[in-house]
Amino acid sequence: MFSPGTDMSQDASGVVLIPTRFVWPHGGKRVFLTGTFTRWSDHIQMSPMEGCPTVFQTIYRLAPGFHQYKFCVDGEWRHDERQPYVNGNYGIVNTVLLTQDPDPIPAMLSPETGNRMNMDVDNENVQRVATLSGALQESALRSSDTDLEISRHRISGFLSAHTAYELLPESGKVVALDVNLPVKQAFHILYEQGIPVAPLWDFYRGQFVGVLSALDFILILRELGNHGSNLTEEELETHTIAAWKEGKQQLCRQMGEHGGTFNRHLIHAGPYDSLKDVALKILENGVATVPIIHSASYDGSFPQLLHLASLSGILKCICRHFRHSSSSLPILQQPICTIPLGTWVPKIGESNGRPLAMLRPHASLSSALALLVQARVSSLPIVDDNDSLLDTYSRSDITALAKDRAYAQIRLDEMSIHQALQLGQDANSHFGFFNGQRVQMCLRSDSLQLVMERLSNPGVRRLIIVEAGSKRVEGIISLSDVLRFLLG
Repeated sequence: MFSPGTDMSQDASGVVLIPTRFVWPHGGKRVFLTGTFTRWSDHIQMSPMEGCPTVFQTIYRLAPGFHQYKFCVDGEWRHDERQPYVNGNYGIVNTVLLTQDPDPIPAMLSPETGNRMNMDVDNENVQRVATLSGALQESALRSSDTDLEISRHRISGFLSAHTAYELLPESGKVVALDVNLPVKQAFHILYEQGIPVAPLWDFYRGQFVGVLSALDFILILRELGNHGSNLTEEELETHTIAAWKEGKQQLCRQMGEHGGTFNRHLIHAGPYDSLKDVALKILENGVATVPIIHSASYDGSFPQLLHLASLSGILKCICRHFRHSSSSLPILQQPICTIPLGTWVPKIGESNGRPLAMLRPHASLSSALALLVQARVSSLPIVDDNDSLLDTYSRSDITALAKDRAYAQIRLDEMSIHQALQLGQDANSHFGFFNGQRVQMCLRSDSLQLVMERLSNPGVRRLIIVEAGSKRVEGIISLSDVLRFLLG
């Protein structure tokens, strides 16, 4: 329930602001208010009324017009069914229509009336809200489309004007592997160095010829578990990376026929390629990283591997450049649930929703690896029977099996995800998880800017969207989702 007051003021642009009291009369311990007037990003804490602890209120100054709002009660999103409401971008939301001269239609709520069950609302006011809501929402949609085009144009211009050279850190290391190393030794190196991917160097050809990643290890382990496999654990001791790559070309082509990718040539970039070109190479080829290679000089020297470019590094450049001028990118303040971004759990009745791949902790490691390959994702949420988030399993977790040759002592179909994660607890510290956390989450009400900031941290490739309080998984947003959205 809301009640417009009479002590009006003006903002910096001269718009009259009307102090408006919002009331939540249905109890709770902690109640917050959010709405279109806070761009759904800020949560305003409400206070219990003196003498009536089950009634919460707050006063917020609103410009005249149509507003939508919602309450967060003890971590659960609620709306007041006794007030005007519509089905909007955030589900069912309450509505406010304020004119220049506010109508005192909703009565001021007092402790004496706070518990009344027959709080009626003027039907004429409801009708006016319903009549205007469609037109106002359509106008807001057009505004969002304009904001999106403006933001995309400015981001595209920035990425086109800056080069991959700016991704190079002031100090660091880049690990490359000889293509003639045994596969077993290569994966021990990945584990010990705490890296999920490494470029491959062919000494005889004098050039970089590919990359070895955690996905290769997944395919090898699945091949070892295949009774018809020609690759035995003993052969893994001497089987070279080059032999593995050559022997798996046909398998990769078959994967490509079912939506996978196969690249015969190394996808790479030069230090003076634009950031936009580097981002497009990563997105178009479905790879996690692109080596930045300085070509061979005329004096006959070998090409130099300078850096492994990733979408997180490019996103970090965007965030750093626009951090103090975010108003020039209007789309950044939009809540993620209002823009076409990420993969969401289909709602009841949706026939075209893409299912979201999730795992139970008792699922076998074999099924998890198969799902990672088939879904072509970097990680999967692990949930309980209520779909509440417990943990994640990612491709990089597989390198933990290189420790003490654990892969030779287990069967993928007999080890559970929970057991595999326990085995790799020490290994997880290698991969630079943000704030030391394995699981990175966000809320559907979080702004795009907040999501971008979190995804730009090293080691974070996906954010899992959860429901406040219950942590029920609602969707996933990946780095590639964000860059595809920003580049259009």
